[in-house]
Amino acid sequence: MACQSNDDLRALVEKARPIAKEGKVADYIPALGKANPNDLSIAIYYPDGNCISAGDIDRKITLQSISKVISLALVLMDRGPNYVFEKVGMEPTGDPFNSIAKLETTVPAKPLNPMINAGALVVTHMLKGNSVEERFQRLLNFIQDLAGNQSIDYCAEVARSEFETAHLNRALCYFLKQHHIIDEDIEELMDLYTKQCAIEMTCLDLSRIGLVFAMDGVDPESGRQIMPLDVARICKTFMVTCGMYNASGEFAIKIGIPAKSGVSGGIMGAVPGRFGIGIFGPALDEKGNSIAGIKLLELLSKTYSLSMF
Repeated sequence: MACQSNDDLRALVEKARPIAKEGKVADYIPALGKANPNDLSIAIYYPDGNCISAGDIDRKITLQSISKVISLALVLMDRGPNYVFEKVGMEPTGDPFNSIAKLETTVPAKPLNPMINAGALVVTHMLKGNSVEERFQRLLNFIQDLAGNQSIDYCAEVARSEFETAHLNRALCYFLKQHHIIDEDIEELMDLYTKQCAIEMTCLDLSRIGLVFAMDGVDPESGRQIMPLDVARICKTFMVTCGMYNASGEFAIKIGIPAKSGVSGGIMGAVPGRFGIGIFGPALDEKGNSIAGIKLLELLSKTYSLSMF
C-alpha cells in the first residue's frame, strides 16, 4: 500500500507540523539560522514518474550531510570499495556526528563510517579531479544526473558561512592529516566540502535522488543504470545504520526506511523498490535531525507499512 494523493500527504504534514516548535534551527551556521522553524514539506517520487507532495516544496534546501551518501556513491564508483574502506570504516557510532573522540581511541585512526563528519571529509578527499573546481563539478554533475535537473547548483552564501565557521571540521582534518588518512591542503578540502554541503535543491529533486537509490541505482524514467547496484546497496545500508546520526538505531526500529538527514532540516528517504522521499523541516532535535520531518516519516511509515524490517 502506498500514499497516492496530495490530500493524504497534506493531512500527515499538518499532523506532524506542531512538533516543530520543540526543535530549533541550526543557527551555529549563520546562513541556516534564517530558516523558518515552522516550515514542513514533503515530496514522494514513484518509478512511473508520478510525484505527490505537500507543503512548500519549491523552497530550496542545502544538502548538508545528505551530500555524504551521494559523494560516497561517486567515490565508490571512482575507486572501488576496497580502496575506500581502507581509509574509512563501516561501523555505526553512538557519538555525535562531529565528534573527534573515536579518532583518538581507534587504531589505526580512521573514521568509523562515512556518515560522520570525519568520515565524510575523508570521502570528499577521495573525489577525483585536478582542482577543487574540477572535483566539485564532477560531484555536482552526478547530483544533477541523479535528480534529472541540470539547474541544480550550490548556495554561495551558505558555503561561505560554513567555510568561515568550520573550525571543528578543520580540527578533524588536521588530526586525519597527522595520521596520513588525508594528504591534501586542508583549506582546499574545506573549500570543496563546504561547497558540497551547500548544494541546494527542492524536496522534489531530493525525492528523485532517493528514488534512484531505492531502485538500486537505476533511473526508472530512462532505464539507465546511473550507479552500480552494489554501490546503491552499500549506500542504502549506511543510510539504515548511520544515516540519522546517533539516532539511527531508534529510527530503524520506529520507521525502518533507509534515510539520510542534514542539519538544514532535509531528509532523503529511499523505500527499497518502491519510491523516493524528500522532506524539509528546518527545526532540529538535539541529534541534528529534522524533528517534524522524523515525525512525518514515522506517521507515513506506520500508515502505509513502509518499514523494511
